[in-house]
Amino acid sequence: MYITITSQNLGQNFSQSAAGYVAYLEKENQGLEQGEMEHFFNQYGDEISAEEVVKEIDGNTAKLKKKEPKFYSITVNPSKYELRKLENSSDDLKRYTRALMQEYAKSFNREIDGRPVTVDDIKYYAKIEHQRTFKGTDKQIIENQPYATKILELKNKVRNIERGQGQGNIDKLKLQIANLEREAPHQQNGKRIIQGMKKEGNQSHIHIIVSRKDASNRFSLSPGSKFKSSEVEMHGKKVGRGFDRDAFFEKAEQVFDKTFKYNRNFAERYRARKNFINDPKLYFSALMGLPTNEKSIAFKMLCVTGIPILQSIPTNKAQMALKAFNRLKRGVNVAIKSSSIGI
Repeated sequence: MYITITSQNLGQNFSQSAAGYVAYLEKENQGLEQGEMEHFFNQYGDEISAEEVVKEIDGNTAKLKKKEPKFYSITVNPSKYELRKLENSSDDLKRYTRALMQEYAKSFNREIDGRPVTVDDIKYYAKIEHQRTFKGTDKQIIENQPYATKILELKNKVRNIERGQGQGNIDKLKLQIANLEREAPHQQNGKRIIQGMKKEGNQSHIHIIVSRKDASNRFSLSPGSKFKSSEVEMHGKKVGRGFDRDAFFEKAEQVFDKTFKYNRNFAERYRARKNFINDPKLYFSALMGLPTNEKSIAFKMLCVTGIPILQSIPTNKAQMALKAFNRLKRGVNVAIKSSSIGI
């Protein structure tokens, strides 16, 4: 499970309307029949129109300045292992979203009218998507780029020769192009992965638009990283404020596991990934202390998905963790190969 919470930045200010983001989320519905479309929904309603979403989010911004977010985007990306537990992708993810947003509300360390924040205080709209495309920032695109550049260069040469603006052997150039297409390190269904290509397999995920203001449009509820769970003193009384991201991310996993009877491996846990960033030594110590079968599955997952969130770790920690991982990987290679558990 990989969850992101972001505000919609536009330079130093923030988007003043949800219209652009809502339009982006409607892209998968283009060309589909009414019965095939995925509609927006919230805690109690289904088939909510894009127009209503924009109207409700844009109309719930009382007293917010240009330099304050009007809404947040929450993206919930279940892994391929988690998606395998779903019987009906759309219905199951919708059910999960509603349970998740209850935990989102509970993660606010504050009160409204003398009571804890509940999901009824949260104004949100969600949408299920089933497709993903490769973006320029994806590892596959970046590592295929030298081949893409050379292929484009050769194709331009072919076009120039065909127009009489250059000289050369077209057949030989086309053979070089074909070889480069095959040699590119990242392929999908026998074709070089390019930007904009749809990713194969189950790519279902959830987009949630949540208003910065509560449903009454009176109180600001920010899940932003600048507003961590804490207490401040106001009028001689301690008052809670902020949002506990750690609690929310952990609850997101627990709700999924309980709802779909999912047996989460160590390598998939939010707490373990956070330990990897803060203390790689502790992470690998815990990894090696797992029971044999669970450790075997963990290493298989790590080999497939790579070191968890490695790119966000400071260079010195990343290098140390990578060296430790490679040593451990060699050490348990026999155990992994002999394991009877497949994933």
